[in-house]
This record gives sequence, structure tokens and C-alpha cells, in this order.
Amino acid sequence: MSKNRNTKGTKHKICYMKRNLNLSVDISTYQEVKRTIPERQVSSLVDNLLKEYFKKQRKEKLVADYKSTAKSKAMREEDKVWEGTIEDGIEDE
Repeated sequence: MSKNRNTKGTKHKICYMKRNLNLSVDISTYQEVKRTIPERQVSSLVDNLLKEYFKKQRKEKLVADYKSTAKSKAMREEDKVWEGTIEDGIEDE
């Protein structure tokens, strides 16, 4: 799918790569989707939900990795070595 976007008199063509994904859901979920989501909007809803899910997963991993690094004795010792260099070469005027 592609869209034309007119920005300040110039046209930019934006191309989106799309792939089909077959999902299996519980019958009650399917019925709720059919009842509440307008036709032809289910795919974009699922796409947005998955993007948010992956964003949350990346953030949780980043936080976990940060906490793991903060607990590491070796990293704390490395930080002490580098602390002395923070103001290296900076003189008060």
C-alpha cells in the first residue's frame, strides 16, 4: 500500500510493506470484534496493539538490563574508575 503526502508543494510517496497474518481467537473474542470494531479496521487495530506490546516489552527489557547492570559489583567498580575522569581537564576560571 502506498500513500501520497503533499508537503509544501512537493509530493512524497510513502510505501508500506504489509504481510498477512492469520490469527486464531476464542469465539467470544471473535464475536466481540465483529460487534464492536468497524469493518476494515481490525487489521490496523491489531497492528497498533502489537506495536504497543513490543514497545512495552523493549522498555521492560531495557529496565531489567539496567537494574542488572546497576547490581553488578564489577560495573560499580568500573564506575569508580571513571568517576575520577569526569572533570578531567576542566579548570575553574
